[in-house]
Amino acid sequence: MSDLIIDQYRLQLSINPTFLLPEKATVIFLHDSLGCIELWRDFPNHIALKTGLNILSYDRQGYGKSAPFSTSKRDIDYLKNEAIILEKIINNLNLKNVILFGHSDGGSIALLAAALFPEKINAIITEGAHVFVEPETIEGIKKAVIAYKNTNLKEKLTQYHQDNTEAVFSMWTETWLSEQYESWNIEKYLHKIQCPSLIIQGEKDEYGTIDQVHSIVNNTSGNSASLIIPNIGHTPHKESPEIILEKVTEFINTLY
Repeated sequence: MSDLIIDQYRLQLSINPTFLLPEKATVIFLHDSLGCIELWRDFPNHIALKTGLNILSYDRQGYGKSAPFSTSKRDIDYLKNEAIILEKIINNLNLKNVILFGHSDGGSIALLAAALFPEKINAIITEGAHVFVEPETIEGIKKAVIAYKNTNLKEKLTQYHQDNTEAVFSMWTETWLSEQYESWNIEKYLHKIQCPSLIIQGEKDEYGTIDQVHSIVNNTSGNSASLIIPNIGHTPHKESPEIILEKVTEFINTLY
């Protein structure tokens, strides 16, 4: 594996030996609100081995081993801003055939990128993506705040985010729990998504309901399929990796 730094973001190139061969598509993994490259574990490499495609994952600014946040507060459009930066990364690496795999915040970024830059994105896969704020989302984040104070959650996150840990957690919780963010909604962008999409969610997702999936599938212009996994929560690729690997591979194989 090798790292690149682009616009304060740490990018990690796949161990797949075919990485960046122009005839191969590239799957870009977009982590969640507390995630980073390392927290994907070996899942991206399993996708590479199953599909033969290039893979790329990266730490957004403030996360993992990227540069610290440049601000102490987020704009309500921070996920849209991340989609714009993603397009810059795609252009910088001259990627021509891109599939996005986004988890949670990363899923919302994938949706926005496909809507804003339809000519750049060939397909998207999301897990636990949000397109609007629900009471379940707020309740889940409030429980995470309690866990951060009373359990070893902070210690676990520090293994991955080091000195950025406090900022990573507070940026997430303070943004989503703010009064301003109650009105956040990106459903107006969904009709601009023209590419195929696979929209995944755990039936017991603690941060959102199946209404998120229904909104995405019903409002995108491209061929969109849902995958609801029974008895699991917000992180399907960790809670049910065999099913996700199988279904994602099947979806990718329909594209080529």
